[in-house]
Amino acid sequence: MLAEIKGLNEECGVFAIWGHEKAAEMTYYGLHAMQHRGQEGAGIVTSDKEMLYLHKGNGLINEVFQEGEFNRLRGSAALGHVRYATQGGGGYENVQPLLFRSQRNSMALAHNGNLVNAYALKNQLEAQGSILQTTSDTEVIAHLIKRSGHLAMEEAIKQALGMIKGAYAFSILTEDKLYVALDPRGLRPLSIGKLGDAYVVASETCAFDLIGATYEREVKPGELITIDDTGLTTTSFSSQMQRTLCSMEYVYFSRPDSNLDGLNVHASRKTMGKQLAYESPVEADVVTGVPDSSISAAIGFSEASGIPYELGLIKNRYVGRTFIQPSQELREQGVKMKLSPVRGIVNGKRVIMVDDSIVRGTTSRRIVRLLKEAGAKEVHVRIASPPIENPCYYGIDTSTKGELIAANHAVDDMCEIIGADSLAFLTTEGLEKSIVNESNSHEHGICKACFTGNYPTEIYPNTVLPAYKE
Repeated sequence: MLAEIKGLNEECGVFAIWGHEKAAEMTYYGLHAMQHRGQEGAGIVTSDKEMLYLHKGNGLINEVFQEGEFNRLRGSAALGHVRYATQGGGGYENVQPLLFRSQRNSMALAHNGNLVNAYALKNQLEAQGSILQTTSDTEVIAHLIKRSGHLAMEEAIKQALGMIKGAYAFSILTEDKLYVALDPRGLRPLSIGKLGDAYVVASETCAFDLIGATYEREVKPGELITIDDTGLTTTSFSSQMQRTLCSMEYVYFSRPDSNLDGLNVHASRKTMGKQLAYESPVEADVVTGVPDSSISAAIGFSEASGIPYELGLIKNRYVGRTFIQPSQELREQGVKMKLSPVRGIVNGKRVIMVDDSIVRGTTSRRIVRLLKEAGAKEVHVRIASPPIENPCYYGIDTSTKGELIAANHAVDDMCEIIGADSLAFLTTEGLEKSIVNESNSHEHGICKACFTGNYPTEIYPNTVLPAYKE
């Protein structure tokens, strides 16, 4: 669905490369492939083995970087980041990578996720004299690393990682090394690839495809990888746990051409759609999906049900982010600007509208209304994920329970609120069956906390929820 008006966003995308003469340019293209993961800020840090060079700014990657910037980003190693502001809010100072200079060495950090004990750690650091320069929880890891200044860098990082809790995929670039780490539960995606002799790290494998890199493997939960001119070495900073990769990566966030834990995102969404058709069939004339992330599930629903798939909704590709406005009147107009019903397809038809999720229900209500205004005789809404009844503390900006429609209304009430003729969700069992199966179950699993309320980590009393957007 349309993330800008839907109220469901990911924190960021991380990309890094070591050993390529065009490191900055490759990082730019890798971030461009992951622009969907964050549109509020972008940055790249490079290393020429003697110094780190930074350029970052607010906006899309092609707004932040012009050709001249690459001449100043020297070196064969780079770390990049695209950001959606959740924990800590927006502002230039929070755009990553965060660069920290010191007399001994410098380091740049990029992070995808959210630290659930950041509040407590910030209080502890400030009590010990640290002065935090940003409101981002990413800065915490830098202070923890530097506090262990007597240790070698790898040991300092391991010690710092042992103190933080939550979801994180970290990349840390120094003058002479690149470090990569994934939280012990593997809540966030992170993969390793090769481009010739260069090593590449990315939140999504679609970044590898764009630059011509080959996928090597996933970063393992609790793993710390060190990359330098001698190659790649790996160690563990935590005992191995059952992986609980965020299920919303499969449902909504990741690009359909990416692979997560060896499973193609498009294929998994098709399977969700098929499972949804088996669980909640309905008589209708056409199936349509809400662009873009719901198209795969709609195709799967169509194949399983035998009801033809049609493009009943078209997304306008040329509406800029500046149109997003807070007023209700402009929100209504915003949906019409971004989505157009195909009257010739839906007029007089019983339509099954497949979507990936419902957060507050306001956007679903507007889309149902659009289809009925275009002449749809019936609109049956099918959601290719379970009801979101609980907030996420791991870097996704789902709201408090009070603003989640499924946490406060039964399905029949939700159906009436959005104006649909029927409404059904994929079951939690159906979701897990669609993603984790016998062929990929080894060391694999998904986090379902937003659906079930069973969080895979401890949740601290002062955990700050990411800012909510609708």
